[in-house]
Amino acid sequence: MNESRPESMSAFWMPFTNNRDFKANPRLLVSAEGMYYKDVDGNQVLDGTAGLWCVPCGHAQPKIVSAVREMIGQLDFAPTFQMGHPAAFDLAERLMDYTGHKFGHVFYTNSGSEAVDTALKMALAYHKARGEGGRTRLIGRERGYHGVGFGGLSVGGIGPNRKHFGPLLTGVDHLPHTHNLLKNAFTRGEPDFGVELADELERLVALHDASTIAAVIVEPVSGSTGVLIPPKGYLKRLRELCDKHGILLIFDEVITGFGRLTTPFAADYFEVEPDLMTTAKGLTNGVIPMGAVFSKKFIHDAFMDAPAGIELFHGYTYSGHPVACAAALATLEVFKDQQILEHANSMQAYWEDAVHALKGLPHVIDIRTIGLIAGIELEPIPGKPGARAFQAFKKAFADGILIRTTGDIIALSPPLILEKQHIDELFGKLATVLKNLD
Repeated sequence: MNESRPESMSAFWMPFTNNRDFKANPRLLVSAEGMYYKDVDGNQVLDGTAGLWCVPCGHAQPKIVSAVREMIGQLDFAPTFQMGHPAAFDLAERLMDYTGHKFGHVFYTNSGSEAVDTALKMALAYHKARGEGGRTRLIGRERGYHGVGFGGLSVGGIGPNRKHFGPLLTGVDHLPHTHNLLKNAFTRGEPDFGVELADELERLVALHDASTIAAVIVEPVSGSTGVLIPPKGYLKRLRELCDKHGILLIFDEVITGFGRLTTPFAADYFEVEPDLMTTAKGLTNGVIPMGAVFSKKFIHDAFMDAPAGIELFHGYTYSGHPVACAAALATLEVFKDQQILEHANSMQAYWEDAVHALKGLPHVIDIRTIGLIAGIELEPIPGKPGARAFQAFKKAFADGILIRTTGDIIALSPPLILEKQHIDELFGKLATVLKNLD
């Protein structure tokens, strides 16, 4: 691989990036191992974000690297339309084990965005299959992020992600978000206030009628909008209301799945079982793109009761790609063999204390933590929303730590293999950055 600066960077239209700003002073990564990246100048950069929330087991895990190399030499591609390959079926069984058999089936996609659109389509088709085709309305949540497909954008609730792309899907409504800076600032774990916001679903049911609503989709912990943690009892209340009105509950666990809360999934942490669950990112430790939708057995069975033929007219060329399956199988082995979840749990208290030690530093107006996630909210510069956090991002990278920002919120989500010295390095350097912001 080329580890030198590219001759030109003009052709690549970069995603979710200020392209002009980046190309004026690029941040180029050329290798990674364990907890660290190396940039094009040979500097180590501590990964405080697990890439994009997607490398729970750390970089360059030998077992995963070996599995990918072996599979790409054995079976570089195989279709899964009317055909199959053993790894796809083996992985499905292993994933059911990993979920504690709370689900019955898995449908493969290639990203979180595709997983969300797949789950939404499953929900609509499920109701039609059982004779309730009038249930076509989808309920998302303000400040929710569900990828960049038209379905995910429609149920998502982040304004800048939506405003350029027209009216999106019709028949979509949104619950209010749960962030309350006045009552819940500097929270460790689930905040005390806000469970009543789940009851807003009753208002939407009264407005639209339950017979028109197919599904509610939420992130158990909202990540990309800045780490919004659900109030105590909120998700259980949503589950109760969905059951009451015959509405499917979808958890988007693309970020929270595979150990981010130190449990296999956020559903385990909060002890709430959704009907459908979307995953991606940590599924393959970020090595190969892959996503998946976990489905309760009763949803799958509703399709199997149809006349003989294709039950669900949906799928992707690369659904269940053999190399992705090999990476995912190896990732599950790493989780087990290296006791990744147990180690993450042992780091949780030290992590939480280190994050909250930033309280009182300049411009810090909130800190919220759960599992191995942290959100640090900064006071915006008047008239320049997002500028202060973006300045922090640039300074942090120059000082050898990778953080992620959204608006004026710093979001941290390190690989789960981190040790205390990594936490000390991350927050020691971040504290210096925060003390020197404009």
